[in-house]
Amino acid sequence: MAPFRRDCRCDMIFLSGCLLLSVLGFHPTLAKVCNDYTRHGLDNNWYTRDGEKLPIMVLMPMNESALMSSISQGIEPAVQLAIQHIRESRQYSFSLITKIYDTECDNAKGLRAFFDAICYGPKHLMIFGGVCPSVTSIIAESLEGWNLVQLSFAATTPVLADRKKYPNFFRTVPSDNAVNPAVVKFLNYYNWSRVGTLTQDVQRFSEVRNDLSDEVEKADIQIADTKRFSNDPCVNVKKLKDNDVRIIIGQFDENLAAKVFCCAYNLNMYGSKYQWIIPGWYQGNWWEQANSTNCTTKKLLTAMEGYISVDFEPLSAKQIKGISGRTPQEYEREYKREREQKGVEASKFHGFAYDGIWVIAKTLTRVMELLRHKERHDMYHNFTVDDREVGKMVLDVMNETNFFGVTGQVMFRNGERMGTIKFTQFQEGQEVKVGEYNAIADVLDLINNTIRFQGVEPPKDRTFVRLQRRQINVPLYSILSTITILGMLMAGTFLFFNIKNRNHRLIKMSSPYMNNLIILGGMLSYASIFLFGLDGSFVSDKEFETLCTVRTWILIVGYTTAFGAMFAKTWRVHAIFKNVKMKKKLWFVVLLLFKEFDLMIFTWQIIKEAKYPMDLYNADPQGRDIAIRPFLEHCENTHMTIWLGIVYAYKGLLMLFGCFLAWETRNVSIPALNDSKYIGMSVYNVGIMCIIGAAVSFLTRDQPNVQFCIVALVIIFCSTITLCLVFVPKVSTAMYGLIQPYGERIVEVSERLKFTQNQKKEDSKTSTSVTSVNQANTSRLDGLHIQRRLSLQLPILHHAYLPSIGGVDASCSSPTSSPASSPHHRHMPPSYRVMVSGL
Repeated sequence: MAPFRRDCRCDMIFLSGCLLLSVLGFHPTLAKVCNDYTRHGLDNNWYTRDGEKLPIMVLMPMNESALMSSISQGIEPAVQLAIQHIRESRQYSFSLITKIYDTECDNAKGLRAFFDAICYGPKHLMIFGGVCPSVTSIIAESLEGWNLVQLSFAATTPVLADRKKYPNFFRTVPSDNAVNPAVVKFLNYYNWSRVGTLTQDVQRFSEVRNDLSDEVEKADIQIADTKRFSNDPCVNVKKLKDNDVRIIIGQFDENLAAKVFCCAYNLNMYGSKYQWIIPGWYQGNWWEQANSTNCTTKKLLTAMEGYISVDFEPLSAKQIKGISGRTPQEYEREYKREREQKGVEASKFHGFAYDGIWVIAKTLTRVMELLRHKERHDMYHNFTVDDREVGKMVLDVMNETNFFGVTGQVMFRNGERMGTIKFTQFQEGQEVKVGEYNAIADVLDLINNTIRFQGVEPPKDRTFVRLQRRQINVPLYSILSTITILGMLMAGTFLFFNIKNRNHRLIKMSSPYMNNLIILGGMLSYASIFLFGLDGSFVSDKEFETLCTVRTWILIVGYTTAFGAMFAKTWRVHAIFKNVKMKKKLWFVVLLLFKEFDLMIFTWQIIKEAKYPMDLYNADPQGRDIAIRPFLEHCENTHMTIWLGIVYAYKGLLMLFGCFLAWETRNVSIPALNDSKYIGMSVYNVGIMCIIGAAVSFLTRDQPNVQFCIVALVIIFCSTITLCLVFVPKVSTAMYGLIQPYGERIVEVSERLKFTQNQKKEDSKTSTSVTSVNQANTSRLDGLHIQRRLSLQLPILHHAYLPSIGGVDASCSSPTSSPASSPHHRHMPPSYRVMVSGL
């Protein structure tokens, strides 16, 4: 864009337009405004003469009615003292002349003062001042167009740190953001890694909070909660408490600080558990002047006790002579004397103003040296310099500033002062310095034994949860394990008996291989109890994850094996007496049950995620910083509810099917063959116990001992009852059969073999409609068909018992009549004489 050129006259309207254009980017690079700023013209040799008086423009509010005017009034003695000390040092070939222009902390009046200085004042080499943030930012944004550099001693707003927007702005006072690295250092010193912020909803504080968020993120410190408020902070203070925030960093003015600490007192957020960190630039005894709350001063002081305030150090505490040849303490005494002579109040910025004048003196001295050097090496001896070149030299020299002043080491980094930050603590009604942070060296130095916390140690940054495992009681585990072992021994006894007597006639009739599966299922169910009692106190986390799957498999395999075999036996009896064709052996039924079971388990393993979370139950910490929180371990699946629903539905249908088979075979009167009554009793007991056990187990999840005891007792009871109902009658019958007299056994077997004929007789007595011969013949044919099925399915009776009795031939079609006495006697085909051993 073409440079903006025009000869400007001292017209305020046009001057305002010039400033607006410069702010928008139209810089008057060769413009003439009132005084000729295009080049140094008649005064282009100002840098060559010794004793030259160099004018400096000073901008600050001086009117007593203006905001922040008290700062300026306390600054003037420090400025005059610095000029005097520069002159007395005899190290500088010029003298500085300051001309103060009153901005009145008003944007319009500040702009007018600035243009008055340019239009009517001398040709200023630099601008010194800038107190009010709004006025300072407006003027500083246009400085690049005027080739002027501004040095502020009191503008702390973080906005001015933007070098793209304010490239010609410097300040000797640290910005409000400068305290954030110090705060982070302080947090790291006490190992506080979790904090909360409470910020007044004002731009100045919001900017500081945003910068703080970036700093703590770099330091891996967690901001647990961030709250903002406008007038009433109590709601947000309570939210911080609810979120267990113990270290609170506040950004608010002193008026709202009183309200914050009043809320903290009412919410008991003070003392040994909490640490407040607030700004340190409040006025003395601010709590008395700003107390607009319903809390008394005593309550406020109680809540405020121990807070840490952070602010820049107004004067260095080091006993070192600086650039002026005086220590900070010696300067302070001189400043106090000058201030008292003029009758003005002290300003906390006076040290920065004093060092600022020294910065200007050193900068101009260095610029003069550079210009003289260029002039000497000018081969044409026609050296001239314009404002742009001088402004660039001033910028470069300012960035190289480095000396020790009354405020500490004076150094700039991107226009920002790398100063010293002090930490003070409120102790017994007054603030006591407890340490300082050196931004240049990035070092935090705390004064020994000065910081005092309300407790015996610094507050914790959170309620530390100390996990305590709720584990299975060892004596309880031992008792239930002993009972389980006894149950397994009983099951082993039944298994031994079943295997040893597998060729016994009665055991053979009861399907001994199915009996073995029932016993094996019971033993697996017993074994799962040992695994249910193991937790993280016995095994590692990885082993516990494996244990979760293994114990589930064992329990379900045991259940399916036991009841699957039991129902398969009942299906066999049902098939015999209900004329159902069995093309497959009983093993097919058991295999089918296992295939369905395998499919269900495989599906669960696919959809499950390996998550075994620990449920936490808060054990009332009673306000302590350390809480004991018991935890217990349990197996959980992402789709646990769906999977349990499928398991319960599947097992429930299996038990209903078993009940159906038991009901259908209830009239079969051969005890060695029919277990329907015992199966029904087993299903009833198992169903009731499982429902009660599952409900109580779910309700006692937080009580591992109770839960384990209930689960173990339910498994023991169900397995024991099932095994006893199925095998105790067989054992007693077998033992009774061994000791029963031979003749009684013959009579008993003969009586049992008459059940078909007796059943037919009972049916004929109760029937009133069966009178025809065809119906009688049909009945006899049905009886013959059942008798033939019995001769095929129960060969033990035909080929073992009856021949030994001697009353019936093995080939006889009727087990209740001899060949001589039966009118329907026929010889059966040879295929029916083959013995079929029972499963």
